[in-house]
Amino acid sequence: MTAIPQPRKSPRQLRSQHTVDTILQATARVLATHGYAGTNTNLIAETAGVSVGSLYQYFPNKNALIAALHNRHDNEMLDVIDGVLNSNPAATLQERVAAIVQAMLHAHLLEPALHRVLEREFPLFDLPREHSLADQDIHRRMRHLLELHRDEIAQQDRDLATYVVLRIMESLVHAAALEPPAGFSTQKLERAVVDAVMGYLGAPAGAAPRKAARAASPAKKTQAARAR
Repeated sequence: MTAIPQPRKSPRQLRSQHTVDTILQATARVLATHGYAGTNTNLIAETAGVSVGSLYQYFPNKNALIAALHNRHDNEMLDVIDGVLNSNPAATLQERVAAIVQAMLHAHLLEPALHRVLEREFPLFDLPREHSLADQDIHRRMRHLLELHRDEIAQQDRDLATYVVLRIMESLVHAAALEPPAGFSTQKLERAVVDAVMGYLGAPAGAAPRKAARAASPAKKTQAARAR
C-alpha cells in the first residue's frame, strides 16, 4: 500500500500544530502524574507553557483533551501498521504480525502510566468505532493485510478475521503493557501474542481434534480385531 502524499502546511498551520502537540504532551504528563481527578486545564496550560486562553482555542475542556489523546494513540497505531505494510514487500504474514505486535507493545510501554489512565478509567472518552476515522483506517489496513496474505490463512471470512485479530492484539498488548505477568520478558509476551493471532488465523476451530479422531480410527479397529 503506497502512502498518499500530504499537502504542505503553511507556517501558521505548523505553529498551530506545534501548539496542539505541546498541549497534548502536557496533558499526557499531567494525567499520568495526577490522574483524572487531579488534572485540570490550568495545570495543563502551565505545564505546556501556554495561557489557558490559548488552550481553549483548541480544546473546550478537559474531556476534549482526553478524547484527543485517544485519537492520537489510534493514529500512532495506524502509523505502525502503515510502516509494516510499506516496508518489506516479501515479508510473510507472521513476520508482519510480529512487527506490528512488537511496535504496538513498545508504544504502550513508553507511556504505561498514561495508558493506564486512558484504558482503565476513561474508555468512554474514546469515540465510538463507527465515528472514529482512525479506527476505521486501522480496520481497513488490517483487512488489506489479511487479503494480501489470504493464501497463508484458513479463515475464509476475512471481515470477521480482521475484527478478531484486532481485538486479540489490542486486548493482549494492553494487558501485557499495563498488567505484565511476573517472570516473563517482553520478548516472550510478544511471541505469545503473535502465537495467539497466528493460531487463530492458521486453522479453523475444531480442525485439529477432527484430524486426530480420524487418525485414531484405524488403530481402534485393529485393537478390536485383536480382542476378538
